[in-house]
Amino acid sequence: MAAVFIHLSDIHFGQEKDGGRLFINDDAKKMLLSDAAEEVVKLGTRASGIIVTGDIAYSAKREEYVTAGKWLDQLAEQVGCDRLDIQMVPGNHDIDRGAITPVMKFHLDAVREKGDEMLDMLLDDVTQREALYERFAAYRDFSSGYGCDLDVGGMYSADLAVPVADGRTVRFVRLNSALICSRSDDQGKLILGARQRVFDANAGEEMVVLIHHPLNWLQDSDEAARYFKSRARVVISGHEHFPSLTIETIEEDSDLLMLAAGATSPDGIDDKYTYKYNILTFDWDKNNDALAVSINPRTWNPEMKRFEQDTTFLEGKSERNVLGSPHFRRGGAPVALVPSKSGEPPQAEPVPNSITGSKEADLSMSHDARQVRLRFFRDLPEERRRRILIDLGAIPVDLTDHLDHTIEQRFFAKLVAQGCLDKLSAEVDSAILEQRRGEAE
Repeated sequence: MAAVFIHLSDIHFGQEKDGGRLFINDDAKKMLLSDAAEEVVKLGTRASGIIVTGDIAYSAKREEYVTAGKWLDQLAEQVGCDRLDIQMVPGNHDIDRGAITPVMKFHLDAVREKGDEMLDMLLDDVTQREALYERFAAYRDFSSGYGCDLDVGGMYSADLAVPVADGRTVRFVRLNSALICSRSDDQGKLILGARQRVFDANAGEEMVVLIHHPLNWLQDSDEAARYFKSRARVVISGHEHFPSLTIETIEEDSDLLMLAAGATSPDGIDDKYTYKYNILTFDWDKNNDALAVSINPRTWNPEMKRFEQDTTFLEGKSERNVLGSPHFRRGGAPVALVPSKSGEPPQAEPVPNSITGSKEADLSMSHDARQVRLRFFRDLPEERRRRILIDLGAIPVDLTDHLDHTIEQRFFAKLVAQGCLDKLSAEVDSAILEQRRGEAE
């Protein structure tokens, strides 16, 4: 049973420097909504989810993510998926460069010079680790609402999966290639680190890696590539704003597809760079017991001011690619999934991650609780969230210490576990309403 995903990258909310460019970019985003809806209808299904490979914002400011959230809600509604079924990884524009202090810049430069050893020292020190992730403050609020938390231990997340046949699952691996991004970044100087490079491969599962920077931006690209070739079947990236597709035969009956995305909203529009996005379909190829990936690349037609299939990108390439899938073959005899009577597509589901365990809270949370969490972290600023935690008795009124993001998440999960979901929901609704009234005045 096919699983369809809308793939976006480099949306850059907040990049516009003048009102005219804002109107032009907003028009393209509006046309994307209708184009994606029409293309998904042609497939006779609904989307299983949305993938964003970084640079959601331009300057990593909260107001940029507020705008992004509203637009992503519209996209989810148009393509028929739950707004919780959005996966994302951070890009270099999802870092607040203003939060890079001289001390932090010194540490980031040291990591670039000394590599994994220095990075591990920072990650093992609680204080330094929180300082390292402070650059992602607004992104962390936004992404954690969707359950796409940054692992502050510097590890990967592989906690969402979608079935394509009985015993055949596509699992998404989210990596943070922006971990040591600084005020400016040179190609080949970034580092993933060993904690992200090493991820498990399981029988019956093929991995799809989501990462913002292509491998050529990493110092540890050779070692990362070895793990990708061994463990993954697909690598999807962004950053360079121009699409590319390569399929490499790793060994007999084992392939790796690497898809680099064009920018959904590039810095500028010219003969080379324009608005682009992809519609990706993951399916099980019964004849080969393999993962099939179909790519419908969508590009902007500047004459007709609309999206259409990128025939130039597809020239000489196959729209449907069957990949040699050794991890599928280790999973025993598969059975094709039968669509439900309602015609619902397979959805990405939280599943245990034996390495990070980052999805444990999701596994115990109901859908309603996850919806409240989305509104709590994504739609409310820190001071309003703090007031709710005080009002519900999660923290004392006189607590003056800063609540780091991880602790705040624990307080939220604790209130849910204590049966306070209805109170939480009412408090969040009231805070959002109050916020809107303030904005209207």
